[in-house]
Amino acid sequence: MERTFEIAAIAGSLRQASFNRALLRAATELAPADLHITVHDLLSIPLYNADVEARGVPAAVEELRSAVRAADGLLIATPEYNYGVPGVLKNTVDWLSRPPEASALRGKPAAIVGASPGMVGTARAQAQLRQAFAFTDTLAMNQPEILVARAHEKFDQNGVLTDEKTRAFLAKFLAAFASWVARLATR
Repeated sequence: MERTFEIAAIAGSLRQASFNRALLRAATELAPADLHITVHDLLSIPLYNADVEARGVPAAVEELRSAVRAADGLLIATPEYNYGVPGVLKNTVDWLSRPPEASALRGKPAAIVGASPGMVGTARAQAQLRQAFAFTDTLAMNQPEILVARAHEKFDQNGVLTDEKTRAFLAKFLAAFASWVARLATR
């Protein structure tokens, strides 16, 4: 029997109706049978502060760290704000990377997707996230990429991904991610 890989997923937007949350919902629908995606919310993650960490890691952070550690892979949907990663997402990466010797991100297979109303999707934000992952030793899949441009034309008013080409490409991307996770699980 084929193994099912558990994937922790986070969207780098706090807005309930964000395109990136909708993209993760579509990913849960289109995931191949060997991927089980659980979406985690970032609403309760406080700003990273070493003084807070020294007094004790907040429960919401510890819950997310545990979920990411336990998962076989990490799926991140990032918007792009001002040519970069949203603060809430970078903040979450900072919390997940602590302490460095026991980082929930170290050696974790990851994939990055993103949706934006702009013309370049989230290319710059994804590049910034990959740069942070170099330090955290997070093994981000390079290809294929999901850069959903003009997202307002690809999702309906209920946040359903209706663009068939994007749905098909997302399914292909998720199959590649399943292969990436499986390959890294055997090393």
